[in-house]
Amino acid sequence: MVIELVGHVRAVCVGSVGALTLGERSIKTAFVKAPVDVPLRLGELGFPGDEHVYEDHGGLDMAALAYPFEHYSYWRECGLDLPEAGAFGENLTVTGLVETDVHLGDVFEVGTSVVQVTQPRAPCYKIAARYGDKDLSVTVQNEGLIGYLLRVLVEGDVSAGDSMRLVHRDSHGVTVAEAGRVANVDRNDLDAAERVLAVEALGSSTRRKLGARVASRFEVGLDAARLFVPEDGPSS
Repeated sequence: MVIELVGHVRAVCVGSVGALTLGERSIKTAFVKAPVDVPLRLGELGFPGDEHVYEDHGGLDMAALAYPFEHYSYWRECGLDLPEAGAFGENLTVTGLVETDVHLGDVFEVGTSVVQVTQPRAPCYKIAARYGDKDLSVTVQNEGLIGYLLRVLVEGDVSAGDSMRLVHRDSHGVTVAEAGRVANVDRNDLDAAERVLAVEALGSSTRRKLGARVASRFEVGLDAARLFVPEDGPSS
């Protein structure tokens, strides 16, 4: 199934491991990313020079993170002082491809690469740490302005200005926005969780989380460990 959906890459961003502070906490992270002005090779594990600290970051189902530039105006209206790209730790700052329009499993040609949408981003406390607002990650999650992760089907070169064109869409109809709602916000909507789990292309991280919820049937609350900076000493 193919519909006409074309976005553009506003910037390609990478980052190395550094530190962010929030209150008395020092957080080791590669969240801060900056745009590059040359084409970069997008491989199955991401872009060269883009580092990760944690085991659950990166990997085949999370080779790159895309974030819609359309959201920047909202956050600036909220008072955030944002850079022009990479503001939310994304590798691809994109236009024309917001979460309500992009589906899980969508396949896009971007530059000379081919990528597939695997799962919604689960915001974590690094967003709060970068902008000095302990509640910001919850706001990002609840507003659904989260971005989405990609696996690489065909390696290739990507640069700012490239088009990002949809070339295949499955018929399930599950958008990134819906998957993000189920995974991050309405965490006890098990009927919807089963619909998301039925998507063949779903990334392993989200599949694991939703599968555990559906199997246990236990009610879960806010994922505070992910959203709020731990208070038990320096993070490294």
